[in-house]
Amino acid sequence: MIAYLLRRLGQAIVVVLLVSIIVFCLLHALPGGPARAILGQQATQAQISAFNKSQGYDDPLIVQYLRYLGQLLRGQLGYSYQLNENVGTLLAQRLPKTLVLTVIGVLVALLIAIPLGLLQAIRRNRPVDYALTAVTFVLYAMPLFFLGLLLIIGFSQDLHWFPPQAPQSDSLLTVLSQPAGLVLPVATLALVTIAAFSRYVRSAVLDNLSEEYVRTARAKGALEGRVLFRHVTRNALVPVVTLVGVYIPYLFSGSLIVEAMFNYPGMGLLFWNAAQTRDYPVLLAVALVVSVATVVGSLLVDIAYVFLDPRVRYVSV
Repeated sequence: MIAYLLRRLGQAIVVVLLVSIIVFCLLHALPGGPARAILGQQATQAQISAFNKSQGYDDPLIVQYLRYLGQLLRGQLGYSYQLNENVGTLLAQRLPKTLVLTVIGVLVALLIAIPLGLLQAIRRNRPVDYALTAVTFVLYAMPLFFLGLLLIIGFSQDLHWFPPQAPQSDSLLTVLSQPAGLVLPVATLALVTIAAFSRYVRSAVLDNLSEEYVRTARAKGALEGRVLFRHVTRNALVPVVTLVGVYIPYLFSGSLIVEAMFNYPGMGLLFWNAAQTRDYPVLLAVALVVSVATVVGSLLVDIAYVFLDPRVRYVSV
């Protein structure tokens, strides 16, 4: 098992290095080069030359990349000339809020989607299955911004249950101290995720119900509830764990839309504002963080496999 985990860790490091190379190439592929992109179109050639010299952009590319890699290892993600602040500082302020929004949204989605998928599988081809399938298909096909707009109109403008705007503060504790303002952003992110997860749970449970070990357990006189929750559910969670890892980029992109809609002070709103002002260092740093998060998510999924599926341990020997 240790050899398997070390091998997966090594693969993750290689992927992160490749991601850093891609982001570095994107920086130098910007129109007019990084100096023109950062300083703007109004910058003179003398200013661009001085900026290139001061930042080392006139050095060979391999030297620039090694310097860039060294800066990343020290947590230096660049400097935002639009906001006049280090990008690392900006992300350190915003990333925890985005993680809180994403983690809460995923947990809510899992707590609802797993029982929902089990119910659909148990009651397959019955009215409750058809009704839940119709609802999940509508939610899955609905654009995230449209769903958020419907929630704002229904629960904020009409019913006045929740505020239309998320809590506004640089402090994470202050944001968490106003849970009413988090309900609509979390619900928007969770509802679409529930639609996807519940369908996978339903399919996985149906596949496992037809396996030999289920028939054997029933033949031995095991109670249906014990068969379902002790054996089937555990095996059905394996593809769901995979789905969580695959959904990490989607969740971050979804949080971008949700944060922009509800003015939530997270990394998604920072990315949205940076895109409008062409703040390229911020855009590339966010892209790098999301890519690394995706790699880390896949690594965590592989680690979870070791504990959920004994066959992974067997293959890794």
